[in-house]
Amino acid sequence: MPKIRKAVMADIKHIHRLVNEFAKREAMLPRALNELYESVRDFFVYESDGEVIAVCALRVLWEDLAEIRSLAVINECQRSGIGQELLKRCLKEAKDLGIERVFALTYQPDFFRKNGFQDIDKAKLPQKIWGDCLKCHKFPECDENAVIIYL
Repeated sequence: MPKIRKAVMADIKHIHRLVNEFAKREAMLPRALNELYESVRDFFVYESDGEVIAVCALRVLWEDLAEIRSLAVINECQRSGIGQELLKRCLKEAKDLGIERVFALTYQPDFFRKNGFQDIDKAKLPQKIWGDCLKCHKFPECDENAVIIYL
């Protein structure tokens, strides 16, 4: 029976492989293995028949701001609603934590727009820009789209 659950350490190598498969196609940014171990508590996984087939993370950045990161679903299961289920779980957790705004930097803005997000200028996300973006190999020529939802 498929289920969404919080990630555990044993999931990290599966998450790493899945996220970086998408990164090789330039569909998302790569994540280092040590970064994933450090952020294991941010991740939800979608498990089916004992296999991790999709992942999504909610990273808290500030008292009222969080980010959706590393949303990935194996190719065979895309367009089945799994990504949307993971996104909803992350948004529920954000709301339960009292977070008012959740954003994503994405190459798939239409997916997020269909789920209630709206476009935003990256400059309005200084916590992200000064925290992560400065370390990114694409900075300052970022080609990701910024989207946000107000909870």
